[in-house]
Amino acid sequence: MAPTRRAAGAAVQAAIAVLLAGGAGAARAAEASPAVSAPAPSPGAPGLPDAAAAPADRAGLPPAPAEVPPGAVAAPPPALAAPPGDVAAPAVAAPALPPPAPGDPVAEVVAARLADPAFGLIRRLGRREREAMQAFYALGAFKAVWLADGAWTPAARAVIARLQAAGEDGLDPLAYPIPLLDPPHATPADRAEADLKLSAAAVLYARDARGGRIEPWRLSRLITPKLDLPGADAVLTRLAAAGPGADGLLQGYNPAQPGYLALKAKLAALRAQQPGRAVPMVRLPGGPALKAGMRDARVPLIRARFGLGRAGDATAYDDQVATAVASFQRERGLRASGVLDPATVAALAGPSPGRQEADLLANMERWRWLPADLGETHVFVNIPEFKVRVMSGGRVLDEARAIVGKPDSPTPVFSGEMTYAVVNPSWTVPPSILKNEFLPRLARDPNYAARLGYQVVRRGNGIAVRQPPGERNALGFIKFMFPNDHAVYLHDTPNRALFARSERALSHGCVRVEDPFRFAEVVLGPSWPTERLRKLIGKGERTVMLPRRLPVHLAYFTLAADETGTLRSIPDLYGINARVKVALGLSSEALPADAAQKQKPKPVPHQARPARDLAQHQAPRPARRPVAQAAEPADPVLVQPAPDYYGIPAPFRRNWW
Repeated sequence: MAPTRRAAGAAVQAAIAVLLAGGAGAARAAEASPAVSAPAPSPGAPGLPDAAAAPADRAGLPPAPAEVPPGAVAAPPPALAAPPGDVAAPAVAAPALPPPAPGDPVAEVVAARLADPAFGLIRRLGRREREAMQAFYALGAFKAVWLADGAWTPAARAVIARLQAAGEDGLDPLAYPIPLLDPPHATPADRAEADLKLSAAAVLYARDARGGRIEPWRLSRLITPKLDLPGADAVLTRLAAAGPGADGLLQGYNPAQPGYLALKAKLAALRAQQPGRAVPMVRLPGGPALKAGMRDARVPLIRARFGLGRAGDATAYDDQVATAVASFQRERGLRASGVLDPATVAALAGPSPGRQEADLLANMERWRWLPADLGETHVFVNIPEFKVRVMSGGRVLDEARAIVGKPDSPTPVFSGEMTYAVVNPSWTVPPSILKNEFLPRLARDPNYAARLGYQVVRRGNGIAVRQPPGERNALGFIKFMFPNDHAVYLHDTPNRALFARSERALSHGCVRVEDPFRFAEVVLGPSWPTERLRKLIGKGERTVMLPRRLPVHLAYFTLAADETGTLRSIPDLYGINARVKVALGLSSEALPADAAQKQKPKPVPHQARPARDLAQHQAPRPARRPVAQAAEPADPVLVQPAPDYYGIPAPFRRNWW
């Protein structure tokens, strides 16, 4: 062992001896009135004194893991909720499916295609969605859903119209291709495949509109929204019965909150200023240059781009197609030859989105991470804005400045439900902070614990260190609990002067509220006015239940609309906006250095990972990181969180098939 390591170990042992000796009186007092120790933070917790909560503060959470004797093997922690479609369900006997409708050749092909795993639908629809589609079609004896007398039904035409207008909501219309259908010449196989592919496109649109385009937890282990992705059978059941109203019904899977609608309106206005973005785009596969008289499998895509009717031979690059291409070339300043050359193919793909448009699309995407219903009354924290608001019926009941996590101990992004508040909270130093930071500081300063008012509690052969309630307590006079896997919450702070700063990324992951008593009066209701709460200060820890569960949303938006709908740009505090743009293929910019260093790419696709690997993704082992220095003297020491385990996947390509 190196001399420096021996010296460090001796210093820690000396610190323990000082702590036990110097804190004996406090320990005896604490044993007479035992302190409540906090469980270790969950694998996804930012860490920090904010992340430590006593068992009494963890109502609704699983109990803290028991200590494991030396030599024993600890059971793995429970995995976080897996995204739909990722973990295979236990094997059970599948119910027998009914046969296709007798005498219906289209139904026979539909049944055969759904039973064939090799039949290509949209690649991003997994096994569960395919099985749900199979169950949906089985209820109708596998008859076509979108066809009547060989042509599209009114519901199908409404769905097609919405898929073609997907760009209005920031989605990519090319991700939801419209199957070609030539009623006079279509065979039963053509009709069956067109019906199935339209169903698949509608299902994918609905899931993307609810946040299914990217997996937020792949961007960071501290981004854990619970996406409400609709099942394929539920989507198809609703749309098929909606008739001409299927357009609005499918569009309704997109967010409807005012913040999202303001971004959508800005996107439309921006694109209206760019005529080239107002027309449909088409990205064609590679191939030779085409002239009139040639045939190519890409021609149906070109016809669809220019709205041309179907010819006798759909693959024929005839005079009608060449004329449309020449007109397009003339508009774009290209030589109007009518030849589909590489320059024309590039122009048909459309320009890449500019920075402003990419920011709009990335922020619109993060609205999809929130529940469709935020709650009539809810708490909304926009992390990079350093603001916490209580909203009710679209009105702001209370707005306050907030302190959020530092870039190396970020506030997580998720939604929860506030259930109670604790007045005069205490704080127990988590074991990791006790070992890695508290004891080394004590080794350097034997009076460190006494000066900050910490109490020492013997626990068998170990010790626990507790900061009692009071003015110097890192949690202040009150904390607001919404049990979650990250063990973070909203709370007061003794360092209220920090709220005067313009940039307030200073905490260890929790959210500190500028005026906690005013906030408490709003969330606890009229039965707990500020005067009544202040009378409890200094009278011991007390739990106050909320009259009803209150949704809490810790969100991350770098574009926010004010009351007039005007958008304000906010700095990308944690680099999340940059990560989303890269994940959506909207940007190839390098990530910020501090975020890029945390990336640990995983080449295996998310849906292809076995269950064992997925569990490792959900509950990664913390990495050893350098110890950060405390920014605020009255707060306990800090620990940097483990780096992101997976980081960003490779940017999604446009051909998601």
